[in-house]
Amino acid sequence: MSSSDLVALLDLFEQASVEVWLDGGWGVDALLRRQTRRHKDVDVVVAVSDVPRLQEILAGRGFAVKEGSPPHSFVLSNGLGLEVDVHAVSFDADGSGVYRMENGQDWTYPAEGFGGSGLVEDKDVRCLSAATQVLCHAHGYQPVEKDLQDMELLAESFGIDLPPQLRRAA
Repeated sequence: MSSSDLVALLDLFEQASVEVWLDGGWGVDALLRRQTRRHKDVDVVVAVSDVPRLQEILAGRGFAVKEGSPPHSFVLSNGLGLEVDVHAVSFDADGSGVYRMENGQDWTYPAEGFGGSGLVEDKDVRCLSAATQVLCHAHGYQPVEKDLQDMELLAESFGIDLPPQLRRAA
């Protein structure tokens, strides 16, 4: 997914008043305000209540469910190489986002994590904060090389102390 593909998708969401926060690789690059690597997809966090509208908007662009099951955790693909990995949350009273994972367990994004902002091309974007990106990468799955690289860049740029599971073996 190119940066121009991403900006086009974000513009669609914005025009439809669907708020999304970038997560994963594009979220890291947005925080760093530069693209550091190629991305196969974009990870977005969105309110569960906005999922039907998000699916409708993307269906109009040829996207359909490729994996998972809406409304919580699923991947939409247009068959031409673009994928949107959706992490839908229910916001609680304090603004934290509760995400129902594929395994049926809940993960809570802390409220302050939704305060991140970044840049993709010349577009200001909402993204998860650097600290929340690290928190998300530290739990729930085994990080691969690109994840370790992303976390090192965040640690270096934002002064974050990485947990042991996100550090490369010495």
